[in-house]
Amino acid sequence: MKALIYTLLAATLTAAALPPFQRPIMDKNLGPAIPLPNKSPTASKPADSDTIVLSDVLGRDREINIFAGFTRDFAPMSERFDDTSLNTTILAPINSAIMALPRKPWEDPEDYENLGTEAYEGDKGAERARQNLQRFVEAHVVPASPWKEGDKLNTLAGDEIWWETKDGVKMIQPGNIAVSSVASRVYNGEVWILKGVRNYK
Repeated sequence: MKALIYTLLAATLTAAALPPFQRPIMDKNLGPAIPLPNKSPTASKPADSDTIVLSDVLGRDREINIFAGFTRDFAPMSERFDDTSLNTTILAPINSAIMALPRKPWEDPEDYENLGTEAYEGDKGAERARQNLQRFVEAHVVPASPWKEGDKLNTLAGDEIWWETKDGVKMIQPGNIAVSSVASRVYNGEVWILKGVRNYK
């Protein structure tokens, strides 16, 4: 037991002594932490251990792990991706598209116009940011799968979208956002990887 404790202590001290360029790389700071909403009971049908659902595969592709992380901040979204009775198409923007945005996904220009630079300070600001981020995530979730070309459907945010093929590439409309690939097809839906971000103010 003592040997194990000494080994762990030595590993910790060694990591702390490393120069900054040799320490583990952390994700870039994307802004203020967003508080998690309270979970509410639902009548969902969680998957059994043999069924692969959206929540099992969404975070596996490193190219979309920022968006996948955002979805986990909202219990109703996670529950939907676990639910075998709700089919869903997730339109997941690639990390570089999110990082290239002029503002964070939870920032709204109207908030800054109305409230100034303190728009996201304090409890009210954190709640405002949480609602904006939820709207951003919901704008990338279509409550249907399979989703046929040309079918106009509403996202969970309430805006109408559809897709069409141009030169062999799926394009989300409106906005002409290219789908680079369908990352996963599972029991309750699909994950489509987008080259851009949709419905961003």
